[in-house]
Amino acid sequence: MAFASQMQDIAIGWFIYSETKSALSLGFVGLAQFGPILLLAALAGDVADHKDRKVIAGLCNFGQILCSLAMFGFAYVPTLGVLPIYGCLVGLGICRAFSAPALSSILPNLVEKEQFSRAVAVSSSAFQIANIAGPAAGGLLFALIGKFIFLLAAAFYGVAAAAIFGLPKLHIQAADPTLTTAQRMLAGAKYVFSNKMVLGALSLDLFAVLLGGVTALLPIYARDILAVGPTGLGLLRGCPALGAAAIGLILSFMPVKRRVGVKMFACVAGFGVATIVFAVSSSVYVSVIALVLMGAFDMVSVVIRQTLVQIATPDAMRGRVTAINFIFIGASNQFGEFESGITAALFGAVPAALLGGIGTVVIVALWAVVFPELRKADTK
Repeated sequence: MAFASQMQDIAIGWFIYSETKSALSLGFVGLAQFGPILLLAALAGDVADHKDRKVIAGLCNFGQILCSLAMFGFAYVPTLGVLPIYGCLVGLGICRAFSAPALSSILPNLVEKEQFSRAVAVSSSAFQIANIAGPAAGGLLFALIGKFIFLLAAAFYGVAAAAIFGLPKLHIQAADPTLTTAQRMLAGAKYVFSNKMVLGALSLDLFAVLLGGVTALLPIYARDILAVGPTGLGLLRGCPALGAAAIGLILSFMPVKRRVGVKMFACVAGFGVATIVFAVSSSVYVSVIALVLMGAFDMVSVVIRQTLVQIATPDAMRGRVTAINFIFIGASNQFGEFESGITAALFGAVPAALLGGIGTVVIVALWAVVFPELRKADTK
């Protein structure tokens, strides 16, 4: 599923920017997907806590198939412009709003608590490997087959749906059936905002990636600054995943065990510094190294954060807490793309990326003071 999404995202970004030549239009790609996540994630988390999580995730994959097929059709009617594509992106956002809490809540039911950190590292590495192959394949395939890439993405979503339905039967502690949906949703939010370590971990990622993410700006860098074309765009998109996958595989054998809070803060700061280097670089080689380092630093932070949050959360509430986490992730990724597009439209791509990297470093320093519980966090 990650492979299909990343491959398709390359096609969407290149197609929309080629049609509009607008940085702002790239920002709306993220906003169209984040809006449904923001509105529906809390409900989706509650659904994941009292319905079959496999069924939810599988059905959402079928929804993504329909969206990909629709984008293929709309892309072949140039008189429609890009507006219908944004409608399909809203559909993808709805599917992801419901699938993410269900899928993320499944992993703790499949492995023992003692092995969970390793499982997160392995799972994250597999995700990042897909993120390496997906953008690279997306750029190459878009250059070769153009809009037919949307049909290929639909086929991969079908394979993912079959894999999900093939998972073993899960034994999940159900949410309290005596509470109403609104009460259960409120309980999940209350848990997150009352647990300072959980809130600090989620919000640190939110603001760091919201400011420091450069994904939405990569088509501009590939086309106008580095001049590497759609194939080079796929390479650039895959570089953070390359760094993340390499570190994830290392963490699967050598998990972080001591002073995890301090190490997470250090890696988020490293992410910000690497963003600054990428922002000011006009060399393809330096840009690639900076993006690889961004992915490597982010992976350490992801594994630590997911381990701390998932272990601390009761299974009956895991879907709702994961949904809130996904709102934060969506805000940092999809809404972050919108923020990058707006900033780039106002100041240019390079100042937008540079300000984002500086902002990330500032957030790390501030959060280290505001959330001492997170700074002192440990897993042993």
